[in-house]
Amino acid sequence: MDTAATPLSQWLARLETVSSREIDLGLERVSNVLERLALPAADTVLHVAGTNGKGSSVAMLEALLRPTGARVGSYTSPHILRYNERICIDGRDADDSEIIAAFERVEAVRDGEELTYFEFGTLAALVVFAEAGADTLLLEIGLGGRLDAVNAVEPTAGLITNIGLDHCAWLGEDIESIAFEKAGIMRPGKPVVFGSHDMPDAIGAHARDIGAQLLAAGRDYDWQLADDSWSWRGAGLALDNLHRPVLVGDHQVANAAGVLALLEVCGFGGALDRDAVNAALADVQLDGRIQSIALDTHWVVDVAHNPDAAEALARGLEGFPGRTVAIVGMLDDKDVESVVRHIDGRVDEWIAVTADSPRAIGAAELGERISAVASGRCQVADSLHAAMERAEQLAGPGDRVLVTGSFYLVGPALDQLYSRRKS
Repeated sequence: MDTAATPLSQWLARLETVSSREIDLGLERVSNVLERLALPAADTVLHVAGTNGKGSSVAMLEALLRPTGARVGSYTSPHILRYNERICIDGRDADDSEIIAAFERVEAVRDGEELTYFEFGTLAALVVFAEAGADTLLLEIGLGGRLDAVNAVEPTAGLITNIGLDHCAWLGEDIESIAFEKAGIMRPGKPVVFGSHDMPDAIGAHARDIGAQLLAAGRDYDWQLADDSWSWRGAGLALDNLHRPVLVGDHQVANAAGVLALLEVCGFGGALDRDAVNAALADVQLDGRIQSIALDTHWVVDVAHNPDAAEALARGLEGFPGRTVAIVGMLDDKDVESVVRHIDGRVDEWIAVTADSPRAIGAAELGERISAVASGRCQVADSLHAAMERAEQLAGPGDRVLVTGSFYLVGPALDQLYSRRKS
């Protein structure tokens, strides 16, 4: 392909063909190309791993770090609406020209390495950050930790938000196996925060084995919830009467607590006063996390796609007086039945649809699987547009429509909802 003046959409289509595999865990390919790129090292590199809450934690870290004067580059995946969301500099999505130039630079030194879509994008993000002069990098682990492309970059410290059952085909069928993979972001002598009170044995064991500095929730730092506020204590700091984050749910307080612990251990404690934390956490913007959109119908969109995320979604939906119609689309490696069981008590009617991914479960099969475990009836729609129209017909005044199950459903749904809001 002649890369001159090639639009971003064509680049992204090409990246899907560079490797014969969509997912091919391993660090050798990325490390080889990264070495050839010879990028300058950032002052601070923070890895964020875990089953759920990674995107929220990166968004909170960015909001807290930018007021300190740090030039922050953040890399997350997958995106909701457009690829540019994955690569941000000081809260701004990278523009097409920056990403294309980075793709060209990676391609120039790739030398035949069969990089996956994610690997190529990870390297391009690092190029964008280097060109922009970012001195503080927030890098979300895409899958697992030990063999994820992001782990080819040496971190200053890391955060593991929590461990749940997800991506079992690649990471293992039980919590301890998955925890071992995510523990792979640890480095000897460097701090890593574990952000849940439920810490698998593999996390502590790996930290001891390699001599990592593990900070565990409930032991080295902790938080307490009240109705409208929360408090946090770290190694040398304590913050009381904090406002709840703008992101909805008790799980977002747990995410925020882990973020504060990470910043304290990395030497950013001077930025952690109550007013600064309240201001930052009130300013976080992140699509698809128990996000409400009020149009003629009340919509709620959430990217929950595994049992733990569905449980958090169910808690976030508590207290709503009306009926809920749920539009669901999921990928073929997800535990549909567990997700449905967790939110079934909050849903009155279901609509199954095929998510926008080659790995999506077909709507007819998904509908059968939902019907097998859900208490409400489940219909099948042949398109997202049809599903949204049907949901609006089913939802009466005071009811709501929930869209959930995958990034690859929530993104297209949000695109339609935002278009309606503008018209």
